[in-house]
Amino acid sequence: MNIPLVDLRAQHDELRPSIEAALRVALDESTFIGGPSITSFEQAFAHFCGAKHAVAVASGTDALELALRAAGVGPGDVVITVPNTFIATVEAVVQVGATPRFVDIDPTTFNMDPEKLRAYVVDHCTWDLSGTLRERFTGLRIAAVMPVHLYGLPAEMNAILSLAGEFGLEVIEDACQAHGAEHRLADGRWVKAGTLGRAGCFSFYPGKNLGALGEAGALVTADDDLAGRVRCLRDHGQIERYVHLSPDGVNARMDAIQAAVLEIKLTRLADWNARRREVAAWYAEELAGTELRLPREPEGTRHVFHLYVVRVPRRDAVRHDLAQYGISTGLHYPIPLHLQPAFAHLELGPGSFPEAERAATEVLSLPMYPHLTRHQVAYISDRLRKALSRL
Repeated sequence: MNIPLVDLRAQHDELRPSIEAALRVALDESTFIGGPSITSFEQAFAHFCGAKHAVAVASGTDALELALRAAGVGPGDVVITVPNTFIATVEAVVQVGATPRFVDIDPTTFNMDPEKLRAYVVDHCTWDLSGTLRERFTGLRIAAVMPVHLYGLPAEMNAILSLAGEFGLEVIEDACQAHGAEHRLADGRWVKAGTLGRAGCFSFYPGKNLGALGEAGALVTADDDLAGRVRCLRDHGQIERYVHLSPDGVNARMDAIQAAVLEIKLTRLADWNARRREVAAWYAEELAGTELRLPREPEGTRHVFHLYVVRVPRRDAVRHDLAQYGISTGLHYPIPLHLQPAFAHLELGPGSFPEAERAATEVLSLPMYPHLTRHQVAYISDRLRKALSRL
């Protein structure tokens, strides 16, 4: 049996007639940039998220960068995030000229540990005479915190939002892996990931829960001014053709074909997420009692299992064993960002963030997609148990 980590062919076969019809319309109309497909998808995605605005852009990385830029984050500022994430999270910080700072993760969720966030702010920052929070040793302004809803599980947003309010920080959510994930607020309301901060950023990379046929992204926000600024920035800083308001605009437009396909897939996203949760429940049942540390869903969260990540002793040996039986797996992520050559200038060596570093040596992503069958999950789990027995 050969089981891929992600099966996009099965997803597209489910929707092939609708997708092919949308592609024919795009060719017939030949409107590839802007137009009604973009507007229609933005409205549909905003409605899905429960957000006032959705702004379509060319990638999740663009969404993160433009959200920061539109929120006024730039040179001389610090953005606090985690080292256990894809590099795009921190690329966006660097691209706006800001400085990234890391705090460690909670080992049970892989997400930002709010207590580590508080410790950083209290131990390393102080208020200046104007009431601005700054790093003690650099004088840089602490501008924003960027929690990552990793693998489809919302971060502990109640605590993070409380800290951000206490210290006057913007919150930009990296929801690039959390389309449709939910968090329960202190007042009992359930809200979608990405709608809790100043802006929430999504990637529609093909393998995501909601994936395009190439690169695409979006941000959602309740802030009229921020949405308008991002709409301007994504299109060379213009508000109408050849009228450019901003000198720092970029070409970050989603193309109309991607928007049309994404709107079709959006109609299936809730069902696909429900099926991912069902697949995760099968894994939990099959792998109960093993030495694996399985994903957890803390009270007050609803996981959408973009990835099904277990912690495995002797991870690389187990992964090799599974590959011999046709089971593809992934590593998300094997090198924390603070140990990447790209961030060597931050001078953060091994031991700086022990929980992120420990996770990097143990995490293994098992196959996860809505079209996995119970039989396939049983096969994967059986081979995994046998691999563990040989350690």
